[in-house]
Amino acid sequence: MSRRTEKIGSAIRQEVSQVIMRHLNDPRLDGTLPSVTRVKVADDLSVADIYVVFMGSEGKQAAALAALRHAAGLMRTHVAKALTTRTVPFLRFDIDEAYRKEMQVLDLIRKAEMERAGAESAAGVEESGGSETEAEAEADDSSQPAPHLEQ
Repeated sequence: MSRRTEKIGSAIRQEVSQVIMRHLNDPRLDGTLPSVTRVKVADDLSVADIYVVFMGSEGKQAAALAALRHAAGLMRTHVAKALTTRTVPFLRFDIDEAYRKEMQVLDLIRKAEMERAGAESAAGVEESGGSETEAEAEADDSSQPAPHLEQ
């Protein structure tokens, strides 16, 4: 991706986000909070693939994606006014699967951390079994005055 296509992709992302927020009143978008995650522009500026994520169930996400695809012509008109290029790419909308996979990995990491913390706390309770814990031992040590070092 060249610097020029990256700049155009950034401008398209910003403009499409504004159009979604301000100009689209499609009921299929209600409650889905669409977010444009990334835009990939072809080198010849013929097509811009716009990746979005939605909140809600699979059915609501499919309906919201259909609404965005239906409004692609309107959004292209707004993008044409914002860009200073001779041609304006056709806008194709897709759900960002990379974002979904990233969220699944983060959930798995969070679950593993919770399981590890639960196992460590259970092991700590079994080991202490009536003896004083490290924290109590440190508290006892800290109550004694520190020895004074003479020079």
